[in-house]
Amino acid sequence: MKRILIAFLSCTPIIAIAQTRTSEKLVQYVKPIIGTQRMGHTYPGATVPFGMVQLSPETDTAGYELNGKYNPDVYKYCAGYQYDDKTIVGFSHTHFSGTGHSDLGDFLIMPIVGALKLNPGTADKPGSGYRSAFSHQNEVSGANYYKVKLDESNITAELTTSARVGFHQYTFPKSNQAHIVLDLMAGIYNYPDKNVWTYLRVINDSTVVGYRQTNGWARTRTLYFAMAFSKPFIGHGYRNYSKREVYGGFWGQFNRVKNFPEMAGRQLRAYFDFKTEEGEKIKIKMALSPVSIDGALNNMQAEVPGWDFDKVKNDGQQLWENELHKIVIEGSKDDKENFYTSMYHAMINPTLYMDVDGQYKGLDQNIHKAEGFTNYTTFSLWDTHRALHPLFNIIETKRNADMVQSMLAHYDQSPEHMLPIWSNSANENWCMSGFHSVSVVADAIVKGNAPFDANKALDAAVMTANHRDYEGIGYFNDLGYIPDEKDGNSVSSTLEYAYDDWCIAQMAKKLNQMDIYDVFIKRSQNYRNVFDPKSGFMHPKEMDGSFRKTKFDPFTTIGMGFIEGNAWNYTLYVPHDPAGLISLMGGNKRFVTYVDSLFSYNLPDKYFAETEDITKDGIIGNYVHGNEPSHQVAYLYDWTDKPWKTQDKIRMILKKMYKNTPDGLGGNDDTGQMSAWYIFSSLGFYPVAPGSDQYAIGSPAVYHAVINLESGKTFTVNVKNQSDRNVYVQKILLNGKPLTGYFINHADIMNGGEITFIMGAKHR
Repeated sequence: MKRILIAFLSCTPIIAIAQTRTSEKLVQYVKPIIGTQRMGHTYPGATVPFGMVQLSPETDTAGYELNGKYNPDVYKYCAGYQYDDKTIVGFSHTHFSGTGHSDLGDFLIMPIVGALKLNPGTADKPGSGYRSAFSHQNEVSGANYYKVKLDESNITAELTTSARVGFHQYTFPKSNQAHIVLDLMAGIYNYPDKNVWTYLRVINDSTVVGYRQTNGWARTRTLYFAMAFSKPFIGHGYRNYSKREVYGGFWGQFNRVKNFPEMAGRQLRAYFDFKTEEGEKIKIKMALSPVSIDGALNNMQAEVPGWDFDKVKNDGQQLWENELHKIVIEGSKDDKENFYTSMYHAMINPTLYMDVDGQYKGLDQNIHKAEGFTNYTTFSLWDTHRALHPLFNIIETKRNADMVQSMLAHYDQSPEHMLPIWSNSANENWCMSGFHSVSVVADAIVKGNAPFDANKALDAAVMTANHRDYEGIGYFNDLGYIPDEKDGNSVSSTLEYAYDDWCIAQMAKKLNQMDIYDVFIKRSQNYRNVFDPKSGFMHPKEMDGSFRKTKFDPFTTIGMGFIEGNAWNYTLYVPHDPAGLISLMGGNKRFVTYVDSLFSYNLPDKYFAETEDITKDGIIGNYVHGNEPSHQVAYLYDWTDKPWKTQDKIRMILKKMYKNTPDGLGGNDDTGQMSAWYIFSSLGFYPVAPGSDQYAIGSPAVYHAVINLESGKTFTVNVKNQSDRNVYVQKILLNGKPLTGYFINHADIMNGGEITFIMGAKHR
C-alpha cells in the first residue's frame, strides 16, 4: 500500500506546514485497550487495517447457554476480552469489534509448560487448566502488536499479523514439558452444538492444516487454516470431548489420539509437544482461508514466507501509519489518543474476505473470484451506514467502492435476492432492522464514488425494498406503516424504511430514473403516519389505523414498537427530512424545547436496567448516545434558529462519551460507527442523512486537521481560538469566503481547500 502524503512540491505555506505535521508517527497514539471493558466490546489484539485475521487474547469462556437458557454473562464477551478479568484462556484469530452480538473466536492457541492440561480450568483456579493469570503491568497493546506475560508458565506471548496470517511468538522457560494447545472447541458465544465438525491433518512435524465448521450467528460458516511451527514438535495428540457418536466407522483399528496424522470430530483439543531452552522462542504462523486448505497455505506463503516476527509487525504498523495519516490533526496527547484510536477502530471493519488469488466463498456456498474488486465481509449496516461508510467515501474511496461491489455480489448470490442486512462470512445474519445497505450504495452513487454498475445497484435496492415478506415491508408498502400487531419493532422499522426509501429516491434521481424516484420519494414520507400529535411522539399504530391506547411509555425501550431505543429518541429519527419533522412536531420553538428536554431529563435506571447494550455511561439525560438511532440528534438544531445548541451539545458529547480509558466508550463501538461519529464531530461536520451530499456543521474539537484525499488533494480544517471554553462558532470561512449557513457539501471537501472556524465562548 502506497503511503499517501501531501504533495511536497507545492510551495504554499499551508501545504509546507501540513507536510511537516504528516511526518509524525501516529501509531503511538493508538490505544486498542480503549473500549475493551463493559460496553465497548473492542479487543486489544493485533490486526492490520481491514484484515481477515484479528488475533487477540480471550479472558474467559462463558457459554451462550446456561441451564438450557440464554446466559446473560456471555454478553460481556462479545469481543472475547474483558479488562477486569484476571486470566487469559488463549489467543484466537477472529473477532468482531464492538458488536452487541457475536460469533467467531476461531482456532484458540495457548502455550503451557509442565503437565499437559487440555481443559481451560476456571478463573478462580487458573492452575487447574491451561489458562493463566496475567497482570496489566505486563501487558502491551498497540497497532498490530500485543504482548503479555503468562504468569502460570512464565511464558511471554507476542502477537502480530498480516492480512490473512496470525503470527505468534512465545518465549519459553527451560522445560522438558512444553506444549502448544490448539483448542478447536473454543469460540465466542459458544454452546455445545455450535461446532458442526472440525478436522486437522498433520502434514509433517512442523505443519498442520484443517478446518472448522460452525453453526452460530452465521449458521453455515467454514473456515480453513494452515498452521506452521518454527521448530519441529516431538509429539502430538488430541482429545475428543464429544458425546459418544452413534456411528464412528471403523477408525477404531488405529490409536488415533496420539501421533496419528488425522484428527476429526465435533469437539477437539489438540496439543503439540516440545523441549525448550531458557528464553527459547517458538513461533507459529496461522493462515486463514474462506475457501480451502490450499488457499490457507498459499496465503501463508504469499504474505509471511519467513519467520521474521519484527518485520511482520513493522510492515503491519506501516500499513496503520499509512491509514492514520489520511487525517492528520493537532491537539493534546489525550485528544490524539482518542482521535487515532477512533481511526484505528474505524478501520478494522469491514474485513477482507478472499484469498490472495481473489477466490472467496459466496452466500450460495459456491466459490467465486472477485474480478476487479476486493471482496469484504462483516457488514454491520444498521450501525455503519450512518457515519462509517460516509467517512470511507472521503478517506477510503476505492475501498468503499469495493465494499459496495461486495454488497452487490452478496445480492447476486443471495437466495432471498436481497442486499445485505448484517452479513458475515458468506452468511446473512438478518440482525437489526431496515435494509441500510441501500444507504451505503446511495451515498456512494450520489457522491460520485461509483465505479460499478449504478443502474444494477439501483435495481438491487428496489428489489430489496419490495421484498414483501421481510419484516413488515409488505405492510409498509401497502398501508404506509407497519401495524403494531404485526411486528415488535413496528415504529422504528417504519421510520427506517422511510429513510431507506428516500435513499433509493436519491439514487434514482442521480441516475435520472424519475419513475422510480416518484414512487420512493412518496414512500419516504411514511414516517408521518406513525406520528401521534396527541402524544407528541412516534407511536405504535394498529391495523385499523388507530394509535395504541394502552401500554405506551415513551421512556421504555422494550415492547413499545422500537428497537434499541425509546420513543423520545426515535421520534427524532427522520434524518432525510428534518424540516418536515420540525413542522410536524409543531414548529421551531416546540421542536427546540423537545430536543432540549431530551438532553436535560434524568432517565431513571429502571428504563435501561432491562437492556444489555446500554448503561448509564451511554446516556446524557434521556439522550442515548450509546445506541446509534440518536447519532444525528444533536445536529438537528442546525435546522432551527438555534444552531449554537448543536455546537454546545456536540462538544459535551465528545467529552462525556469518549475517554482514553478501558471503559472509555459510552456504548458499543459497533464495528466503527461510534468511532466514526467521533472523527466527524471532532472535525466539525457530520453526515446527518447519508445519501445526501450535505454535511451539518457542529463544533470542531481539533486545533487543526488535514484530510489527505486519495486524489492527492487536501482539505484543511483550521480552528482559531480553540479551547474547552470556546465551543461556539463565531464565523466560518470556506476557502476564504464567509459561509452563510451551517452546511457544507461533499464537493467542498473532495475538491480540496480549507474551512476555517473562528471560535468563542458565547454563542451568536
